[in-house]
Amino acid sequence: MKFYFPDSQDLVSPTYDFVNDEYSPYRVRQRDDVYAHQAVTPIPYDGILVSKAVVDGSVKGSGKYSSPQRERFYRLGIRSFFRLPATCLTIGDCGAFNYIDEERPPYDVDEVLDFYGRCGFDAGISIDHIIFGYIPEESDTLPEDSWIARQQISLDLAEEFITATKKTGARFEPVGAAQGWGPQSYAHSVKQLQEMGYQRIALGGMVPLKSHEILSCLRAIDDIRSPETQLHLLGINRVDSMEQFARHGVTSFDSTSVFRQAFMDDRNNYHTATDSYTAIRVPQVDGNPALKRLILSGNVSQAEAIIAERACLRALREFDAKEISKEEVLAVLAVYESLVLGPKKKSYLEIYRRTLTDAPWRTCPCALCKKHGIEIMIFRGSERNKRRGFHNLTVLEAKMRKLTFG
Repeated sequence: MKFYFPDSQDLVSPTYDFVNDEYSPYRVRQRDDVYAHQAVTPIPYDGILVSKAVVDGSVKGSGKYSSPQRERFYRLGIRSFFRLPATCLTIGDCGAFNYIDEERPPYDVDEVLDFYGRCGFDAGISIDHIIFGYIPEESDTLPEDSWIARQQISLDLAEEFITATKKTGARFEPVGAAQGWGPQSYAHSVKQLQEMGYQRIALGGMVPLKSHEILSCLRAIDDIRSPETQLHLLGINRVDSMEQFARHGVTSFDSTSVFRQAFMDDRNNYHTATDSYTAIRVPQVDGNPALKRLILSGNVSQAEAIIAERACLRALREFDAKEISKEEVLAVLAVYESLVLGPKKKSYLEIYRRTLTDAPWRTCPCALCKKHGIEIMIFRGSERNKRRGFHNLTVLEAKMRKLTFG
């Protein structure tokens, strides 16, 4: 079972100064910052997924890459741009989430072929159009006309795509994109893609589905799937179900969920093999919009907020060095939290008590926790938050390694 990590230009600076919260004056981001596969060992994924919409932009915007980054990506190719080790695989897609509201995908087959070919991808997924709707097999509900149209658009583009790869002698592996709204419609897409000649098929639009619904679709696909056909799950990370998915032909998946939980989730920010913890929020006074509004309105003193912020960071570091107690840290955190959240919002202090009691970073074997200690548990700025995301990737990698795939 291969895990691909979708790229969104997430890097960290190895020379970042956590005490003073500043970068080295000599830092050049593209040259000096590192990706997760450079920051931790073993590499926490089998490969990376890069979307055309992220690199080139789409109808929703300019994408995650600046013009110089985009030019460099095309010039160097995917392997050199990401400084990938030889063992790391690459796969590309079009980033269908970025044009979900459009009537048709904004790309044509030739430009997608050019993207995959020029950039040196190992595999490339055909252009698809997401269907965000699901009808259980036992339901009598009929699909919307737009769902049927999107499935046919995806199949037509897939046929055009594989025909073009053969005609041009493309060096990457073509992967067919299957869209559906239930078990039989996904099976129909897979059957059609196999008849076109695809031996690897990516199942899209399944992100909102529950694991049992995904399994229902996989069982229906089993009835028509050729033994040599391999399935990829787009945007799906269900570790508890991966062994079951593998029994139905799934050999790879991609997801950013464990990485994004580090800074997007309200509670489950730091993962361990058996649990998850809430990171301790110490927002920067000059970087927290809500706090800035309170300061500008005169409800909070800026000087008082800065003093409380610095006291929190100092107390957390002293706790990590076992110089002060958990209760002393919580008392300091309470002062700053009252300024940031105010009296109306729910306090995190009791949740922090659990985080500080267990102190999971102290026993974590990953290189980032060993190097940075409690800094990785502080919810503050991209350097700490992304490192915590990289840590979560190492936990996922370890969990996947323990699973048994027949």
